[in-house]
Amino acid sequence: MSLRLSTVILPVRRWHEGGRDQWLRAEQLGFHTAYTYDHLSWRTFRDGPWFGAVPTLTAAAAATERLRLGTLVTSPNFRHPVTLAKDLITLDDVSGGRVTLGIGAGGNGFDATALGQEAWSPRERADRFAEFVSLLDRLLTEDSVSHEGTFYSAEEARNIPGCVQEPRLPFAVAATGPRGLRLAARYGQAWVTTGDPKLFEDGTPEQSLEALRGQLERLDKACAEIGRDSRPMEKILLTGFTPEANTVLASVDAFVDFAGRHRDLGFTELVIHAPIPDSAFAADKTVFEKIATEALAQLDS
Repeated sequence: MSLRLSTVILPVRRWHEGGRDQWLRAEQLGFHTAYTYDHLSWRTFRDGPWFGAVPTLTAAAAATERLRLGTLVTSPNFRHPVTLAKDLITLDDVSGGRVTLGIGAGGNGFDATALGQEAWSPRERADRFAEFVSLLDRLLTEDSVSHEGTFYSAEEARNIPGCVQEPRLPFAVAATGPRGLRLAARYGQAWVTTGDPKLFEDGTPEQSLEALRGQLERLDKACAEIGRDSRPMEKILLTGFTPEANTVLASVDAFVDFAGRHRDLGFTELVIHAPIPDSAFAADKTVFEKIATEALAQLDS
């Protein structure tokens, strides 16, 4: 597969004060997909503007024509499969079939307690994630679904006419552990990773590559266990949490070097953060745009 370049636009700008322009510019720059985070609030942005993912993506779908759109990622922390399925079917319809659902187990951030509940243990998060993904798969492919599970229920939930994309919009499953990788193998049209979080601050590029190689090998194994060939599956790397996060957007050459090493490892899509001044994602906008328009051609030359 050829390497694709995508971006993630954090939902921190009012739509009519630069928000809409970012999505239009992403399309103009030729990005394959523009994603956004699906959180109620997130890390250092908690006390500033932060807008909802599904309404933002719906507005972006109406404003753009070719750009694929997606979440990176949605989690069960504050979502229910029944209501999420209805939103996704609507978003897929508005976009004309340009939506990818990035989906993960969630964590212990602000989303985990915003609805007033105690944060789930890692075991419960994994259990919920497994049930969430399997039920959402049914809700997006069947006209009527009833389900009585450990965590989620549905009673004749109707989802007519279904997704524009058939049999449903694609899932990009974020996972690194055994259970999550098995879910990715069974339900994912793509797999997402941010690398090894233990290496983010103190690891080396070489250590990161080795960790990613191990994750890819474990994905291959999970697919093989169910008789699936993992090679056609999209492998997506969100680049902002690798040891090179602070240098990957420093220049076109730096990005091309990074991209080449990760393409050779087996990744088919790299995602870079749109610059946000005075944040962990601060970067030179001119360099960012040159990477978008020139890097892949330079990589293939």
